[in-house]
Amino acid sequence: MPIAFVLINTEIGSESDVLKTLKNVEGVREAYSVYGVYDIIAKIEADSMDKLKDIVTWRIRRLDKVRSTLTMIVIEEM
Repeated sequence: MPIAFVLINTEIGSESDVLKTLKNVEGVREAYSVYGVYDIIAKIEADSMDKLKDIVTWRIRRLDKVRSTLTMIVIEEM
């Protein structure tokens, strides 16, 4: 099962709104507000790489008030 962590930058002051919306997106297993360069980190799981790409590209990156993302695909689980 493909897994990815997505680091998200939001518009200033919209972190909690984006976080609430993210928690209802299919495939988002966990999402947290964080301090640092990024505002939110989300763990995504999907049945296939194509589905994972679809979730990130069409459901997360297109959310209102998301400015940028950085996706890290897990290559090995322990």
